[in-house]
Amino acid sequence: MRFFPGAAFIAAFFLCFCLSAAQAQEVTLKSRDGAVTIHGTLRGFDGEFYRVETIYGLLTVDGQRVLCDGAACPGPEARVAAFAFSGAREMGQVLMPALVEAYAAERGLTMRRRVEDAAHFTYALRDAEGATVARIRFRATTTDEGFADLLAGEADLVMAARPASPTELALARDAGLGDLADPARRRVVALDAVVPVVARDNPVTEIDEASLRAVLTGEITDWGALGGPDGAIALHGLAPGAGLLQTVARRLETPLPAQHRHADSAALADAVAADPAAFGLAYWSEAGNARALSLAGGCGMPARATRQSIKTEDYPLTAPLFLYSAARRMPPFARAFLAFLDTPDAQAVIRRAGYVDLSREAIPLAHQGQRLAYAIAAAGDEVPLSELKRLVTRVEGAARLTPTFRFEGGEAQLDAQSFANIAALARAIEAGAFQGQTLMFLGFSDGRGPAAANRGIARARAEAVRDAVMAAATLADRSHLRILVDAFGEALPNACDEFDWGRRANRRVEVWLR
Repeated sequence: MRFFPGAAFIAAFFLCFCLSAAQAQEVTLKSRDGAVTIHGTLRGFDGEFYRVETIYGLLTVDGQRVLCDGAACPGPEARVAAFAFSGAREMGQVLMPALVEAYAAERGLTMRRRVEDAAHFTYALRDAEGATVARIRFRATTTDEGFADLLAGEADLVMAARPASPTELALARDAGLGDLADPARRRVVALDAVVPVVARDNPVTEIDEASLRAVLTGEITDWGALGGPDGAIALHGLAPGAGLLQTVARRLETPLPAQHRHADSAALADAVAADPAAFGLAYWSEAGNARALSLAGGCGMPARATRQSIKTEDYPLTAPLFLYSAARRMPPFARAFLAFLDTPDAQAVIRRAGYVDLSREAIPLAHQGQRLAYAIAAAGDEVPLSELKRLVTRVEGAARLTPTFRFEGGEAQLDAQSFANIAALARAIEAGAFQGQTLMFLGFSDGRGPAAANRGIARARAEAVRDAVMAAATLADRSHLRILVDAFGEALPNACDEFDWGRRANRRVEVWLR
C-alpha cells in the first residue's frame, strides 16, 4: 500500500463530489472591487479557475480575482494547493524541504511539518489568517520509487538523482504523462558529484578509471595495487536502487557489488572515514570526514571535485539532481514554487544546503593557468603551439562563464544539464545581462581522430549551441550584443583522453564573455 494519493486524484474526486451534489446550480462571481458580476451555472473549478456557463457562453474566470456566491461554490478545501514529491532520499531529506521552507518564508506563510516515519512527511502552509493554502507531501526513498509513484498517480514531482531511464520514459508516454525527456518536464535543481572516498589517514590520493572499475567489481581487492600498503580493501556501497549507484554503474558500464551496504551516502562516508581499509563512492556534498580521491589519468592531469569544477562539469562524475513533472497542469502555488527555484534566493538556499547552485559565475583567464599549463604540456604535431597562441589571443581579456555544454557519447545530443544551461543563458540574454559585450561560444573536442576533423566537429557543436541559445532568447534585444563562434578542437583538454570520463569532459562548448 502506497503512502499518499496523488494530488490530481484528490482534486478530481473532490470536484466530482461537489458538483454531483450541486449539479446545475447557479453561482454568482463578483470581482473583488464589485465592478463586475457574472451569473451562470458552475461547470467546474480546478483550484485556480472557475468554468461558468453564462448567457455569453462558457467563461473561464480567474478564481483569485472574484468571490463566489451560491450553493454550488466550492468550499475552502478546494482552494488548498495539494501536490506531492517522491524520489531520491538525498534530495528529499534536506534540499527540497529547505527550498520549500524558504519559499514559504518569502510569502509570509507559517509551516507545520507532520512526520510519519523517516521517509514520509507532510508540510501544511498557512497564511496570516491561519487558513491552509497548501499541503505538500514528501516520500523520500529512491529515484526508482519516485518514478513508480509518478506513473501510479501518487506523486506530482519526482526527485531524481539520475536521468529517467528509457523504460521510464516509455512508460510515462504510454500513461499519457508526456515526454519526460522534454526540458519542460525535466528541471535541474542543483549539482552534486560522485567522489571515491577513503579515510583521511589512507595514503592513496588518486585513482584512475580502470582501477576504480576494478575495485568496484572486485577485481582489485588489495590496497597495494593502488599504491598503498598491502591490505584488503573493505568495499562500501549503497542499497540497490540508489541514484548514485545507478549513475556510476551507467557511467562505468558495470554492476557495482559491495561488502558493506548503507542506507545513504552520508552514512557510507562516515563508515569509510572510520576505517583506514575502507573504500566507497559518496556524494561530494556528503563526504563529511572522509577524503575524496582525485580522478587520475596517464597524462598527469588529475580531476578534483571542487565547487567550480562541478559547476562547469569539468569534473567527470558531476551528478545533476532533477525534478521531473508530468504533462498536466499543477496548482498555481506549485508553479510559483518551481519559478522560485530560478531566483537568487533559491540559489543561496542550495549553497547553504551543501550543494552546488546553478547561478552564473565568471572565471577570469588569470585563474585558469593550470588548464593552460596542461595544454602547453600536451601540445604536439596535432596541436601546434601556434594554435595555443590563437586560443590565448581569442580569450585575452575575457572570462569563462560557468555554464558549459556537453554531449552524450560521440553524439550531437546535449546532456541534461546543458539543456538547463540553454534556458538559463537565454533568460540572461533577454534580461540584457551582456549588453555591450561579446559573447563567445568556443568548441572543444576529445583527442580521438585527426585534429582538423576535431576542430570541424567542435565548431559545428559550438554553432548548434549558439543557435539553440539564441532561438530560446526570443525577447532579446540583440542590437548591442556581439556573438562570436570559434573552435579549437583538442587544444585545451580538461582531462586525460585515455579514459571515457576524460573524453566526455573534453567534448564541450564553453561560453566566454569579453
